[in-house]
Amino acid sequence: MSHVAPAPDALIGRRFDVAVAKMLGVSRTRAAEIIETGQATVLGRPMTKASTLLDGDMVDIDLVEERENVEPPAEDMPIVYEDDDVVVVDKPVGVAAHASVGWTGPTVLGSLRRRGVHISSYGAPGREGIVSRLDVGTSGLMLVCKSDLAYKEMRRQFSEHEVVKTYHALVQGDLREDKATIEAPIGRAKVSDFRFTITPAGKPAITHWDVIRRYGEATLVSVNLETGRTHQIRVHFSSIGHPLAGDPMYGGNPVLANRLGLTRQWLHAMRLEFRHPSTHVWTTVTSTYPADLAHALDVMSSTR
Repeated sequence: MSHVAPAPDALIGRRFDVAVAKMLGVSRTRAAEIIETGQATVLGRPMTKASTLLDGDMVDIDLVEERENVEPPAEDMPIVYEDDDVVVVDKPVGVAAHASVGWTGPTVLGSLRRRGVHISSYGAPGREGIVSRLDVGTSGLMLVCKSDLAYKEMRRQFSEHEVVKTYHALVQGDLREDKATIEAPIGRAKVSDFRFTITPAGKPAITHWDVIRRYGEATLVSVNLETGRTHQIRVHFSSIGHPLAGDPMYGGNPVLANRLGLTRQWLHAMRLEFRHPSTHVWTTVTSTYPADLAHALDVMSSTR
């Protein structure tokens, strides 16, 4: 199916392969392949991967269907808040925010649409209504916009850091302080399309944390993000020598993960606080730990 949309403001002036990579959430190499095979074009003028995206360009993305089967639904994904403007889901681990090239599992967007939930048409192709997302391996609260008004207002609130996003994370080791802030720029790691790292060339990133409980071998923390960089919590805690339990990509100990029964990082989006886009009422939505994360804490408590 072809999706035509105006060039996003943030990508105007960028190379076309960089823009397509950002719009689809794929690597630049994959974006270049999509452009070279004619699956991503700009209406009215020829484009190569090195062409510059201009203000007013209409980007046409028509991906060849790589999946023979229809996307499986996320059957166990609860809706914890819904009105005419927004819907907040409690995303299980293993569910992506939206479809992307190569992903064959369930998505938040696809599952909501299959349930008949109307989603705003605003947003990049395939990411309509999404103003903030969670990694596949992270569970918890995620907001999707149903109305166009909500999309514009919630995108503003997220970009201006007015939304309070609270995560709980289990980090390895005993944190020295009871609360602190990590401030270090994050960018893509040169060794991989999927990893991020601390780099002077990265984007500013600020993470605030408070200790909830100390287990000696690990520490449960409450985390508030002032910025929303990809893998921010995982990268920041790894950078101070306390990677998340169950997160081997960023230095997590596989022996501890195995003992705790973890097959993914211990990270959960626990609370979302925002000003409602229509009523302007301060709104708070909360979650509880899923079974695998709760089990890990039980093991930690019993082995202290």
